[in-house]
Amino acid sequence: MKVRPAHPADLDAVLAIRNHAIEHGTALWTDTPQTRDEGVAWLGAHLERGSAYVADSAGEVVGFGVYGPWKDYSGFRHTVENSVYVAEGHHGRGIGSDLLGTLVTSASAAGLHVMIAGIEARNTASVRLHERHGFEHAGTVREVGTKFGRWLDLTLMRRQLD
Repeated sequence: MKVRPAHPADLDAVLAIRNHAIEHGTALWTDTPQTRDEGVAWLGAHLERGSAYVADSAGEVVGFGVYGPWKDYSGFRHTVENSVYVAEGHHGRGIGSDLLGTLVTSASAAGLHVMIAGIEARNTASVRLHERHGFEHAGTVREVGTKFGRWLDLTLMRRQLD
């Protein structure tokens, strides 16, 4: 398995992983799967920034990671938020760690200052992953989202890049 920059041809695989997370998990707080057209625009923005990577295992995309603006206001232009997703059946192999490490390295090289992670508070695996990569707990905001008929808490983690 290797992590490489994403290409437009990776869209369908990335979209499948992303939509599986939407339909079956609480990592993405939406009930609506992303359409192909939405995916083209979403991935395209990351490709333009150079902030999209995939985990490639013998030609199969088994995970992806991106970072993008945390907030749209100019005062936040040096802060980004990351997202890392691993395809069903490929967890526990270090794929998420390799992707997150690549995102941190890339964002640092781009001269960014802080990377944020917004994690559903019960996702202890993601919290531990981010801790291993130098992220610190910045706070938890209670019951700010809902999915599958329950309220969700958002844990914010941060890592200084420079």
